[in-house]
Amino acid sequence: MGYTVRLERKVASRTRIEVVTEGILTRRLQQDPELADTGLVIFDEFHERSLDGDLGLALTLDVQRGLRPDLKILVMSATLDAETLCAHLGNAPLIQTTGRMFPVGVTHLERPTRFSLIDDTVKAITRALREVKGSLLVFLPGEGEIRRTVEALGKINLPANTDVRPLYGALSFADQDEAIRKPDAGRRKIVLATTIAETSLTIEGIEAVIDTGLKRAPRFDPASGMTALETIRVSQASAEQRKGRAGRLGPGHCYRLWPEAETKALAAHDAPEIRVADLAPLALDMANWGVTARDGLPWLEAPPQAPFAQAQDLLRQLGAVDATHAITAHGRAMVR
Repeated sequence: MGYTVRLERKVASRTRIEVVTEGILTRRLQQDPELADTGLVIFDEFHERSLDGDLGLALTLDVQRGLRPDLKILVMSATLDAETLCAHLGNAPLIQTTGRMFPVGVTHLERPTRFSLIDDTVKAITRALREVKGSLLVFLPGEGEIRRTVEALGKINLPANTDVRPLYGALSFADQDEAIRKPDAGRRKIVLATTIAETSLTIEGIEAVIDTGLKRAPRFDPASGMTALETIRVSQASAEQRKGRAGRLGPGHCYRLWPEAETKALAAHDAPEIRVADLAPLALDMANWGVTARDGLPWLEAPPQAPFAQAQDLLRQLGAVDATHAITAHGRAMVR
């Protein structure tokens, strides 16, 4: 097994399985549309519906239908709209399996205000430390809230055997490994995490999850042409994913910082990024692929018409595409 992420690659001549980010997959398809050395492309955690994930699946389907009918595609997730996806994949067979899941109890607390989030999170942490014996995984919206929670925990008397570990994407690999690593015998951890820990990680020793019910998500403003991060409520699917982190290796407990009645008011799933993101990078990748119409790829969900037109207009102003939306030499340089 090997992996490729931005600025780092670990593969060998005998590597059979290579794990890559969705962005890396798009770049590889642009450079080698036939994927000559690949027999199967697996899209894991597809329910997250990232822009790169949607584009990667559309490009791979395009390759399969036009160049590589022998190429296999497997789409995986615990929370998928399976019927729609199977139809989109040409009535692909659906394989279902029930993983081992330990029981997870749920306690609902009062929803914090914008000003009390850190204090209410610390109160939930101190309660959980009294009520469970293992480590805690705490979901916070972003790096800023994690830093402030670390500071707040430093001002109270935590049990002497307790370590506080932040976990977010901008941390070094070494610091992320420190958060994920199993605690030493006799010690317990409080892992303060963003959505990075929602689906892709199993942190040994976690017995309880504290879920603030919030996350940071990019939102594109067509009026300003800028993308800003907004703090929004999680979906029901995300809340279930977070709860499940407490029951991966044994029975656990989840403390939710919102009243039980509010759970049904949460959206069933997260909005696909293609509906809310800046589409200029997507339009540029499409032009580089030779596609100028928004419905020119086999999308699970095509880009919205008005934002896509605005993205193409921006690319014309930048000289990345010409009047027919075809990519220019300058546009190819931008892709590189």
